[in-house]
Amino acid sequence: MSRLSQYFSAGRTSGKHTMPFVVILLALTAFACLSNLLLPADSVFHVSTYSITLLGKYLCYAMLALAVDIIWGYCGILSLGHGAFFALGGYAMGMYLMRQIGDRGVYGNPNLPDFMIFLGWKQLPWFWHGMDHFWLAMIMVVLVPGLLAFVFGWLAFRSRVTGVYLSIMTQALTYALMLAFFRNEMGFGGNNGLTDFKDILGFDLQSDHTRVALFAITGVILALLFVICQKILSSRFGKVILAIRDAEARSRFIGYRTDHYKVWLFVFSAVIAGIAGALYVPQVGIINPGEFSPINSIEMVIWVAVGGRGTLIGAIIGALLVNYAKTRFTAIMPDAWLFALGAMFVLVTLYLPKGLVGVYAQLMSKHSSKTPPTPPANTTASVKESNA
Repeated sequence: MSRLSQYFSAGRTSGKHTMPFVVILLALTAFACLSNLLLPADSVFHVSTYSITLLGKYLCYAMLALAVDIIWGYCGILSLGHGAFFALGGYAMGMYLMRQIGDRGVYGNPNLPDFMIFLGWKQLPWFWHGMDHFWLAMIMVVLVPGLLAFVFGWLAFRSRVTGVYLSIMTQALTYALMLAFFRNEMGFGGNNGLTDFKDILGFDLQSDHTRVALFAITGVILALLFVICQKILSSRFGKVILAIRDAEARSRFIGYRTDHYKVWLFVFSAVIAGIAGALYVPQVGIINPGEFSPINSIEMVIWVAVGGRGTLIGAIIGALLVNYAKTRFTAIMPDAWLFALGAMFVLVTLYLPKGLVGVYAQLMSKHSSKTPPTPPANTTASVKESNA
């Protein structure tokens, strides 16, 4: 019981690295934007629009890793279905972008997207109405993943489903959604999904300035969500979450409704994943049922494990590094990349259980332990006076 009380008296989430990390993230984002807009293409510091789009995708993945880390690293809930929340947020944004095409599609119909004309639809489905309004689409980006997470979490956590059983349930959830969205009669484009977007809020999506703006917005939102997560997990709520992770039965025994805490953290995590999906779609230019694939959700867990779960910063770093490696190595060894990814996860689990951030922390602690302590300023003077 004494160990449990320590979590309520002193938080384990340190915020001393929050502002330096946010400053570095925003500075690098600003540098990439200005390098693209101001420097000539032949400059060594120029960042191409293709690279800007790629970096924007990486930042969306980092946001998604942040969502996974706050429930896995801090609450011990291993979700293998966060790809569902990511894809639902992406589809909400995709529906808005499809409505913006209007009569500029292949069939020239101002009300129905091209895939509906091709499939013989005569009228717009009821759930597409209003999605031509940006504000409603943004509400759906947050509401749909959050509502699904609330219903799923309420049923699962009240039934005290934990461990591998919960992980399998989350994976079954995203797999069921993938099969549903593959069906043409669902009204979401079937196998091809939603694509051929033209503009967002009146700005051309193919314009370099729009690409840079989307990248900058993604970087700012990632920094903002990082700060919010750090504040929440450093608060009393976060201390209860840590106690639930390490001693849920004891936390329940002393009066905490652990299922309520887990549900609301799960909903918050799903909302972050939905926002990441909404920012991902206009930058990549497509959303299809493949985003629901359970393999994608497993990859998210690998990002967090490589960077270091339970650190927030580690989740972001892991997502950036693994996806950069994926971009590089899929061109070199496309058939062997998945095996390399699996091997990396096994090696990290066995030899680097705290991830790269944990290794860095260990190295810094060893360095500080080897450094002799600096004597107080008046020690030498006092010794001379005593000898005299």
